[in-house]
Amino acid sequence: MLQCYNRGCGQKYDPNGNTDDCCRHHPGAPFFHDAYKGWSCCKRKCTDFTEFLNIKGCTVSKHSNVKPPEPEKPKAEVIPDKEVVEIKPLVSPSIVRPPLDSPMSIINPEIAPSLKQQISPIELSCNKETTNDNDIPIGTPCSHGACQASYQGPDSNEEACVYHPGVPIFHEGLKFWSCCQRKTTDFSAFLSQAGCVTETHLWKKENDGQVQCRWDYHQTGSFVIVSIYAKEYSPSKSVIKLNPIRLNVSLVFPRQSDSVFNLDLELRGVVDVASSQATMYGTKVEIKLKKAEPGTWAKLEANKTVPATPKTQPVTDQKLTPTFEALDLSSI
Repeated sequence: MLQCYNRGCGQKYDPNGNTDDCCRHHPGAPFFHDAYKGWSCCKRKCTDFTEFLNIKGCTVSKHSNVKPPEPEKPKAEVIPDKEVVEIKPLVSPSIVRPPLDSPMSIINPEIAPSLKQQISPIELSCNKETTNDNDIPIGTPCSHGACQASYQGPDSNEEACVYHPGVPIFHEGLKFWSCCQRKTTDFSAFLSQAGCVTETHLWKKENDGQVQCRWDYHQTGSFVIVSIYAKEYSPSKSVIKLNPIRLNVSLVFPRQSDSVFNLDLELRGVVDVASSQATMYGTKVEIKLKKAEPGTWAKLEANKTVPATPKTQPVTDQKLTPTFEALDLSSI
């Protein structure tokens, strides 16, 4: 039996029975960008790695035991040395920092066309009746990383699930799981790595009412732009609040039982609330904060310090028992 190295197949085959329709694979290459995972050949992408592994191939052909060539890394461009220009931050009188509990203003976001096309299906899902949690559709894949099993009935719950509890990492051409650190450069070999933990299958992920969304920020001399990467959230239920030194965002996801992503930040600098704005897209929320004074913030959040409170001993009429410092008697 030979090993098939076509991407997305990973099966072993008999060369004598290798026909033109026995291998379903992806002729393209996998890509991982902005939390999305997919294949360049069929333009299918998703955010969940297990769902990405379960994407069926888009091409049918013969099995092949020839490894596909690795993509060449772009050569670093040599930039000639030029005169170094020193850029100094703008210096202006500091303004008075208002208190953190200042009144919050609701920012009415602009709805991008990409999100307007999704609003009707998302809002409609709020009114649909939820299905019974015990009803698991036949063919539902296991949510554990690297587990290839799917639900075929109650007997599937008795099967052992061998999976990776960590997360997949792709760094400098290496592919490995954070839990067992078995590194490889071949994507097919990475997909075929057996799990390092054995438990029961997980057909549905637990929902604690909270959603984890990736977010980031960048800045210019006059603005700080905060980007929250999210999909299938409700614009009508989501709220963005702002005061001069505080940003509070609450995104509601109707298709996940109204789960919520919350972001509450005390800002490092002071912003002009009236000149700040927000835009909701199909894949992210972008909040453009206008700086009250031009310059560069060292970071987005303020340094939070908790003042030390002196400990007081209660005064009683009882006699105090003297205490002694414990001594190490092991060396005597």
